[in-house]
Amino acid sequence: MISRIDLRGTQGDPRQALPRAELDVAAAAERVRPLCEDVRHRGVEALVELTERFDGVGLTDIRVPKDAIEAALDDLDPAVRAALEESIRRARAVHRDQRRTDHTTRVVPGGTVTEKWIPVDRVGLYVPGGRAVYPSSVVMNVVPAQEAGVRSLAVTSPPQSAFGGLPHPTILAACALLGVDEVYAVGGAQAVAMFAYGAGPCERADMVTGPGNIWVAAAKRLLKGVIGIDAEAGPTEIAILADAAANPDYVAADLVSQAEHDVVAASVLVTPDEALAEAVTDRLAARVAATKHGDRVREALSGPQSGIVLVDDLDHGLAVVNAYAAEHLEVMTADAAEWAARVRNAGAIFVGDFSPVSLGDYAAGSNHVLPTGGCACHSGGLSVQTFLRGVHVVEYDREALTDVAHHVIALANAEDLPAHGEAVAARTDQA
Repeated sequence: MISRIDLRGTQGDPRQALPRAELDVAAAAERVRPLCEDVRHRGVEALVELTERFDGVGLTDIRVPKDAIEAALDDLDPAVRAALEESIRRARAVHRDQRRTDHTTRVVPGGTVTEKWIPVDRVGLYVPGGRAVYPSSVVMNVVPAQEAGVRSLAVTSPPQSAFGGLPHPTILAACALLGVDEVYAVGGAQAVAMFAYGAGPCERADMVTGPGNIWVAAAKRLLKGVIGIDAEAGPTEIAILADAAANPDYVAADLVSQAEHDVVAASVLVTPDEALAEAVTDRLAARVAATKHGDRVREALSGPQSGIVLVDDLDHGLAVVNAYAAEHLEVMTADAAEWAARVRNAGAIFVGDFSPVSLGDYAAGSNHVLPTGGCACHSGGLSVQTFLRGVHVVEYDREALTDVAHHVIALANAEDLPAHGEAVAARTDQA
């Protein structure tokens, strides 16, 4: 069911040998280009046609009525409401501590540089639909934007024919709990274009965030620059660094839980312990047979993006998981906290037997919108910082400028940009 990759005795960069989903985002971007251009030029009319084409839903209005959002909250299962409220509370606690404060540095007497943190004016938040329902992604997008102080935000999610052409009611209920009443029933690449260019009741946004399928990722790549993006989210992935101390049933359960997302989801175990690999393989067979979405899970675990990787020892395993740079990394070893502290590349790190990825998906307080496809080696997950811009405010008086003028003039002349120096000399009477 799941492949075995033996890296024992090997040296050098392991990335080419590691399992990874194969995605051609560049080709997908060319396919969504005409769709995005259509939205740019025809706005709502194009969105309505594309929604009927791809979602099988005939819209009369792309914006979800406020009373539908309120009704979704009224009808929400009390247990789900309580869970969402607790998820929001924990996420707020974590993200509130990420807020930045302005800081002024006195470089010289009379000369200061202030780093001022300014939130993005307006953001579009994408919440995926399809095989699963993701009210948790509403929480993970909205909370950091609100804590950053974003003044205008809108949520969009694909319409569902089963719910009268509206997004799933649990998504609408989550919006209501967060005080969001600007919600659109638009999905896919066209939703990114809607935020990038504006359409009808939806004003253009400065940034779009949130996970989605390859078409959403492709539209983000295509329109980056027209609109700011958080990341090009690819298929979800888990890597588990484990040794003989790990509970094989926990490991198997977590591999299955990630594979449940999608047939291209990646589940990877990295271990020096062959006995653990055998035990996990046995438990995977039992868990896949028993789980609700067994066919989907089996396909994901059997795909080229999943596998069990055998390594020489935990030091070798650490090098492998740092090279893989997983979206989610679990560390289930003896002295797990010590090994986790040595990890450099991961979207989020889950330490020990009782910190599974599914906790982070819903109620750890952490954010689950994370870098995929190895991007964790240079990017982090969604946070308050995503929605803030650091702006330097420079203020020098005449004396402070005069004191440094000769250095500015020397560097300007060295770069053959004499007018730069002249702009300073004009203020300081320096030749």
